[in-house]
Amino acid sequence: MEFLEVFLAEVHGYWNWLVGQVSALWNPSIPNPNYFYGLIGVSLAVWALELLFPWRKNQAAIRKDFWLDGFYMFFNFFIFGLVISGIYALLAKGFGQAGITMQSLSLFNFAALPHWAQLLIFFILNDFVQWFTHVLLHRYPVLWRFHKVHHSVQEMGFAAHLRYHWMENIFYKPLKTLAVMLVGGFEPEQAFFIHFIAITIGHLNHANVRITWGPLRYIFNNSVMHLYHHAMNLPDNHPNGMNYGISLSLWDYVFGTSYVPQSEDGTYELGFPGIDKFPVHSFWKQLWVGFKS
Repeated sequence: MEFLEVFLAEVHGYWNWLVGQVSALWNPSIPNPNYFYGLIGVSLAVWALELLFPWRKNQAAIRKDFWLDGFYMFFNFFIFGLVISGIYALLAKGFGQAGITMQSLSLFNFAALPHWAQLLIFFILNDFVQWFTHVLLHRYPVLWRFHKVHHSVQEMGFAAHLRYHWMENIFYKPLKTLAVMLVGGFEPEQAFFIHFIAITIGHLNHANVRITWGPLRYIFNNSVMHLYHHAMNLPDNHPNGMNYGISLSLWDYVFGTSYVPQSEDGTYELGFPGIDKFPVHSFWKQLWVGFKS
C-alpha cells in the first residue's frame, strides 16, 4: 500500500503540473517556466524558418507525417509522463530504502560552483550521456528495433526531432540520472535553460533548413550532419551509423564517428533497409514495435 500511495501521489502531482502548464495561458498565477507553451513557441519559430528558407525546395510545408510527428512531440514530452513518473517515483523510493540516494555517487560539491559553471557542466555531461546512449541504440539489435521508430522518418522536418519510441525514455533516463548523481545529485536551478537550448538545437538539426554553423560545426550539431545520420545508404566505414550527436557534434569528432559527405544538397533517401515492411504511418502500431524481432 505504501508503494501504491507513492505511485498514485506522483501521478496525481504530475497531472496537476500538466494541467497547470496548459492552463497558464489564461491563468497568470501559474509559475514559469512553461514547458508546454515553450515547446510550441520553439516549434513555431523553427517551422517559420523552414517555410522562409527551405533547404529542400520541393518538400511541402505540411510534409509527409507532419501531424504524426507533431503528436509524438506532445506524447513523448507530456502524455507518457503520466505513467512513467509514477514508476520513477517507485524506483527512487526503492533505492532510497536501500541507502542509494541522488548524492551517493557525487564526485564533487557541485553546489559550490557558480551558476554558470553548474549549467555548463550539466549541459556537457548530459549531452555526452545522450550521445553515448544514442550510439548504443544503433550498435545493439535489441535496442535498434525500438530506435527504428525515429529513423522511420522519410521526409525530414523539425517535428521529427521528437518522433521516437516510448522505450527510449526508459533507456535514456537511468543514464541521465546517473550523470546527475555524479555532479552532486541535483539539477541546476536554471536547468530549464538547458532544456530549451537542447530542444531548439534538436529542432534545427531535423529542420528543412541548411545549417552548418561554420567553424562552430566541430562543436555544435547541425542539420547537414544529422540529415546524413538518417540516410538510407551508409558509408562502408560506418556500417552502424555515424553523426550520433544530440546538441554537440564534438563527441563524433573526438571518437571518430563523424561523417559529412561531399554532396550537401539534402536529397538523400532516408530510412533503413526494410522500411517498406515497417508501420511508418501508424502511431498505434509503432507503440508496440520492437518487442519482437
